[in-house]
Amino acid sequence: MGYVVGDYLLDRLQQLGVTEIFGVPGDFNLQFLDHVIAHPDIRWIGSANELNAGYAADGYARLRGIGAVVTTYGVGELSAVNAIAGSYAEHVPVVHIVGVPAKDIQAHHRVIHHTLGDGDFHHFRRIAAEVTCAQADLGAADACAEIDRVLNSVRVHRRPGYLMLATDTARVEVSPPTTPLAPPADFSSAGARAAFERAAREFLAGHRVTVLADIVVDRVGATGRLRTLVGPSADQPQGLPHATLAWGKTLVDESAHNFLGIYTGAASPPEVRAAVEDADRLVTVGVQYTDSITAGFSQRIDPRRTIDIGPERTVIGGVDAFAPLSLPAALEILIDLAAEFAPPAPFPAHDGTVGLESPAADAPLTQAILWPMVAEALGNNNIVVADQGSAFFGLATLRMPTGITFLGQPLWGSIGYALPAALGAGIACPDRRAVLVIGDGAAQLSIQELGIWIREQLTGVIILVDNNGYAIERAIHGPDAPYNDIAPWRWSELPHAFGGDADSVLSLRATTAGELQQCLKAATDEPDRLVFLQVVTGTTDYPPLVSDIASALTRANKGT
Repeated sequence: MGYVVGDYLLDRLQQLGVTEIFGVPGDFNLQFLDHVIAHPDIRWIGSANELNAGYAADGYARLRGIGAVVTTYGVGELSAVNAIAGSYAEHVPVVHIVGVPAKDIQAHHRVIHHTLGDGDFHHFRRIAAEVTCAQADLGAADACAEIDRVLNSVRVHRRPGYLMLATDTARVEVSPPTTPLAPPADFSSAGARAAFERAAREFLAGHRVTVLADIVVDRVGATGRLRTLVGPSADQPQGLPHATLAWGKTLVDESAHNFLGIYTGAASPPEVRAAVEDADRLVTVGVQYTDSITAGFSQRIDPRRTIDIGPERTVIGGVDAFAPLSLPAALEILIDLAAEFAPPAPFPAHDGTVGLESPAADAPLTQAILWPMVAEALGNNNIVVADQGSAFFGLATLRMPTGITFLGQPLWGSIGYALPAALGAGIACPDRRAVLVIGDGAAQLSIQELGIWIREQLTGVIILVDNNGYAIERAIHGPDAPYNDIAPWRWSELPHAFGGDADSVLSLRATTAGELQQCLKAATDEPDRLVFLQVVTGTTDYPPLVSDIASALTRANKGT
């Protein structure tokens, strides 16, 4: 057999930066998988289940710019829908490739396995349409054109795409692509650029400007421009005061003298809240306010003093809109105008550290002790992945060293996401060390991927918070309720059960501050092994931010 549709799809993915594909085999995708494992530049990463495969592709895509997951029809793809929905909500470009029955079987409406038994083979495509930006049922006549269309949409919209690849379509012979896919062009109109430049100059000139940024900046590839805007320059030697929301943590260098901190609405440190909410002029960049990162929408941002830069349009003073104007283009204009901003007020002094006060060595571990010690131990090149709950909120407000990439899922908030996502992120960047922080309840949802982590010989650190259940749920409602309990596991034995040995995994346990200090040092000294660290804290001990967020969610759930 010559060059076929399956090869074309793989070559297009490889051109976009995919060198690993995650998934689970099923009889409708097996022949396509033969092409995956035969491809010279793409490696197959078999996952324990489809949900975890989707999470891993998401973590991979956040570092690489695109990821791919392969499942089989029906039972496989539906298992992955939760992960794909999370990627859609959080603007992560993942290509979901579904192996489906042959076109002849579909045309005859045969009742076969993995279907609903009614001969309709598009039930699940209709489901996928709700959580993907583009879909295609690839056919022999136009498979290559449809692949290009969906991949282009994924790149432009930074959201998942869905491809139905029938067993016979995958084998149709086609010509290889002759040119690479063109990168997305900037869609900003000249008129919108010029009008925004005039209005922004009038609005900002002579005023002190503060910047508040969030995750969409990263998703549209404008992180470098953001850092140029806020960093020291000839026009603004001190740089601009700036903060991020927790969703956009580590978008900027958090050790910089002009980084204010993490803004969480009413739960913010007073100095951060005042600097953002009382700013002379505030520029919000890629900001999307959600309940869990604003303590229940407690932000107090005056649109009359704000320039709000979104992915496709910008609004000044809450009234004047400029479109089509891309976020990167709007940042470029503000960079050019920076010389006209008033110099900022003196910044509060800080040394870029988390400000840890050493607890007594025999002090029992608490959330207040745990997270500053973890943050203090992080290296400059780590990828930190925090599961939604006490792990995410425990680290969210602490300053990270230069070079850290922090990943979380605060909008979709699917517990268990972080373990497979950390695996995917570590595979995407093998020269960087993945550090996973996850609660015991969340870990029980996706622990199977620990076996894949060990099989792939991925190093890194897994910090598992053993606090006897769903702490974030306890904080919201039912601290003593049995539904927030989990089955007790012998966590220290799991690495061995999932295929690890003393040469590949170092298993540690800490119950006091002194033990944690020793364990973190051991983790730092063991860069060539996976370090599995179980830390034991109280059942109803929460980070301060968790208590603030939980109170807001409790009020919302009660309708008060």
